[in-house]
Amino acid sequence: MLGLPLVGSHVAQVMIGVTDTLMLGWYDVRALAAVTIAQTLWFVLFIVGSGFAFAVLPMVASALGEGNERQVRRVTRMGLWLSAIYGLAVTVPLIWTEWIMLALGQTAETAAMAQDFLHIGAFGLVPALLTMVLKSYLSALERSQPILWITVIGALLNAGLNYLLIFGHLGFPEMGLRGAAIASVTLHVLGLFVFCFYSARVTPEHALFRRLWRIDREAFGQVLKLGWPIGLTNLAESGLFSAASVMVGWIGAIPLAAHGVALQLSSLTFVVHLGLSQAATVRVGNALGRKDYGGLREGAATASVLSAVFALVMMVVYLAIPEQMVGLFVAPDDPARPEILEVGSKFLIVAALFHLVDGAQVVALGLLRGLHDTRRPMVYAALSYWAVGIPVSYVMGFVLGWGGVGIWLGLVVGLTLAAALMLGRFWSQVGPRGTLLPT
Repeated sequence: MLGLPLVGSHVAQVMIGVTDTLMLGWYDVRALAAVTIAQTLWFVLFIVGSGFAFAVLPMVASALGEGNERQVRRVTRMGLWLSAIYGLAVTVPLIWTEWIMLALGQTAETAAMAQDFLHIGAFGLVPALLTMVLKSYLSALERSQPILWITVIGALLNAGLNYLLIFGHLGFPEMGLRGAAIASVTLHVLGLFVFCFYSARVTPEHALFRRLWRIDREAFGQVLKLGWPIGLTNLAESGLFSAASVMVGWIGAIPLAAHGVALQLSSLTFVVHLGLSQAATVRVGNALGRKDYGGLREGAATASVLSAVFALVMMVVYLAIPEQMVGLFVAPDDPARPEILEVGSKFLIVAALFHLVDGAQVVALGLLRGLHDTRRPMVYAALSYWAVGIPVSYVMGFVLGWGGVGIWLGLVVGLTLAAALMLGRFWSQVGPRGTLLPT
């Protein structure tokens, strides 16, 4: 029962980005291309900083398995500290990134519009990171259903705000990209307040926010030690997709818009695997704390099988109705619609290929984090995505002349290598002949 609410909460969270993409696609294809590159930059910085939140999850789970309630409070509070420090450090540079987009070969119009979005959207980074820490804390406590409902309400509110602010309905000004950015920041801030209130209300025994300004040097170091490799691992993976966005942007604004649509659709299904991965982290962390090695292996096998079954189902969907799925994001009368449908459908067909291995690698990451094993996966991610995936994407896309489809095929190669290495790492430690755990 832990995994299903976590999956639902991640789906609801991604629906915020999907809603932005959907509504901006109906508003203006140029805005869709701009928000694709802007959200790519925002997400890269967010996912790196989320390493501290992801570290809190297995640390709280293991502390609960050991019955150490004091450690639960210590690591969660220092996770908030580290996330805030990182977020404040990168928010200002994120506001002024137009020159980066131009240097990466984006058109002047796309870069300027993306910068308009980030002038506002950057201020949602700190509250989003702090919210991630509280979500990890509550997930480890197996309070995942409130996370689901809070996130679902947030996604619905985001859609309503987008309707008012992007298009200017009900007397509100028509703000386009800026309206979408205001809606997103509003949601991040409100979400943080709600999760703070809920955490303080339902777990008063942990006193998370009492004397929060006092640093706990030992716990700070523990979260930092576990969290920075997770952040760099996240950077390696998100960097693969970010590089793909940049390379597709070299081809043109319409392929970039189609890429953004396909990426949002594939992200919507990917987060199911992410929810299973986090549930696996909690189960493995708890079992490790209790020294229940048989239960650890059983939980790992269950998460892996569920991920594979869902991936196979979604592969069929992607292959069966790619045009219909992409068509939801583009207005029927938009002159660019036929080209976006054609290009986006090809991207989704390739996404069907990488969905299975993408799910396998993120579940393997969750299992390894449950063992507090984060440094070797960081090396594997850098090798798979940067040394293999990105070069292969470039060669297939431009040297072989396969365009955007070739770039996406490079993603398949990188994700496949990562999945093989990380699954091999986990089962070599906990399998019948494992080197870490007794049989």
